[in-house]
Amino acid sequence: MEFDEWEPVYEAVLADMGFDRAGDERARDLLADLVVDSGGSGSLAPADLDFAGETVAVVGAGPSLGDELGVVRAADSVVAASDAAAAVREAGLVVDCMVTDLDEESDVARELTAAGTPVAVHAHGDNRPALRERVPELVVESVLPTTQAAPAGPVVDTGGFTDGDRAAFLADHCGAETLVFAGWDFDDPDVDPLKARKLGWAERLLRWLELRRGERFGVLDGRRGDIDESALPV
Repeated sequence: MEFDEWEPVYEAVLADMGFDRAGDERARDLLADLVVDSGGSGSLAPADLDFAGETVAVVGAGPSLGDELGVVRAADSVVAASDAAAAVREAGLVVDCMVTDLDEESDVARELTAAGTPVAVHAHGDNRPALRERVPELVVESVLPTTQAAPAGPVVDTGGFTDGDRAAFLADHCGAETLVFAGWDFDDPDVDPLKARKLGWAERLLRWLELRRGERFGVLDGRRGDIDESALPV
């Protein structure tokens, strides 16, 4: 996914959610400064992640995850969104990449980077305090800095909006042959209205991704007919 392909959808997300592009850009620039000023040898780029020819499990932290760990176990690689990374590790399974905007309560992002596991750290308009607090605790050589705005400096944009669908877009960008899903619950009744709207966009974006890939994601079975595709360049 290149930014010129992503940008029209990004603009639709901003318009629908009422978010501020300038805020995303300020967070992006903060993240760039944090990874550059870390004193390390440099952060990761997408080329440092290679899922070519692999079945990649894209793992969310929904209530269904416990029943779907077999999907995770059978995959070649695992890209886990936010709190799902901790859940996967607690089940005794390996996380190959974590995707996060650093809103999880656990310390798993720090632990993973310390072990050399890539963590895609995302900057957006609402998480600048978390970036300032937590990025300096990470091993920057294992950090892939990301944005949903235009890429700048070391901060890249491979597409996606929520941690979960960004994980799918990242796996796609890095060559995954097949994407499988675990722990995705679009109709989770326990989420607040804002999170529910974000899940609606995650569903739409996965639909766009499967159309781009010519693939059918099982997580969307029985749901495609109700997905609003009007904002998608299909």
